[in-house]
Amino acid sequence: MIRVLKNQWGPIKIQAPEAWDLTEGSSEVRIAICDTGIDQNHEDLLGKIVANKNFTSSRSVDDKFGHGTHVAGIAAAVTDNGRGVAGVGLNSSLMNVKVLETTVAATTVGLFKGITWAANNGAKVINLSLGGPSGSGTLLSAIDYAWGKGCVIVAAAGNNGSGSPSYPAYYENCIAVAATDQDDDKANFSNHGLRVDVAAPGVDIYSTLPNHKHQLGARNYGTLSGTSMAAPHVAGVAALVWATGYGTNNNDVRQRIEKHCGSSRRHIFKL
Repeated sequence: MIRVLKNQWGPIKIQAPEAWDLTEGSSEVRIAICDTGIDQNHEDLLGKIVANKNFTSSRSVDDKFGHGTHVAGIAAAVTDNGRGVAGVGLNSSLMNVKVLETTVAATTVGLFKGITWAANNGAKVINLSLGGPSGSGTLLSAIDYAWGKGCVIVAAAGNNGSGSPSYPAYYENCIAVAATDQDDDKANFSNHGLRVDVAAPGVDIYSTLPNHKHQLGARNYGTLSGTSMAAPHVAGVAALVWATGYGTNNNDVRQRIEKHCGSSRRHIFKL
């Protein structure tokens, strides 16, 4: 029996342990974390990172902010190693695609390059725990390109607590993910509405943080909230589906997820 920690309510809520009884995922399935970077030698991520690429002004692929490491742990931290957290994607691999500066800002060109690089270098899932109120033709072309290359693209729906669109989440070829709490209620900060595709845990999510100095403070592990935390739950599930007989193409993987997570009160990621 694969275990999760008691303070990890997210994997239990989305029935990840039941999914792991059917598949433990595959290291051949790569999840690209397009974010602030991933801690390069974290005890719960070491050995999971199979590729690093930097599209920021930083001189390092490492995570100096903390956000990307937290997201990566939710998606695919080393699991059942007697420490830390369990990653939803279990045996899935991670690609560290650094597109967010230490200020958590991104350039459109950097995002375009990061998404297309991930698609060209074996990503089966691309996680985008980022976004803004306006899109661009350049960003849309990157999303459509990655979809055309067969990637499942998962994006945070936004934290404005409104029905306003957030991009890239609300592009047609992205799965837009809202955040819910432990009672399966919509998080008060989460965007919502018809442009959201699924919902997943996003309140008080315990995951990995850098083991060195970074801007979020606590080292090694900590709790964060946001649709940024909800998205990698879904990215991890997408990686699991890719490792099953349902993983024939990105459209089938997406439909499988959306069929079993139709609303904020139905976290049934059964494979």
